[in-house]
Amino acid sequence: MPSADAAEPALTELVANVVGHVPGRHCRTLIEFRPAGVRVEVSDGHPVLPRMPDRDELADGGRGLLLMDAVTDAWCGEARPGGQGKTVWFECRSKTEDGS
Repeated sequence: MPSADAAEPALTELVANVVGHVPGRHCRTLIEFRPAGVRVEVSDGHPVLPRMPDRDELADGGRGLLLMDAVTDAWCGEARPGGQGKTVWFECRSKTEDGS
């Protein structure tokens, strides 16, 4: 999957999490295009870090981070300095011609 194709659903998931879980629904987004792919960061003022849900196949929600984990090469949620919220980032590496 090209990095842009993977980045789109992952970014959509992070913004949806802001809308659904962050008071005031405010965030800052950084999209950095690199020779090796793309890095996306979404920062907000809510201190609760995302966590992977239990893999309950009958649950009504909670699959977004599983999707993000499946389509990105790496992701993480980190507390911002001074307890001022968090940044969740992901990276999608570009694929070479031979698919590696």
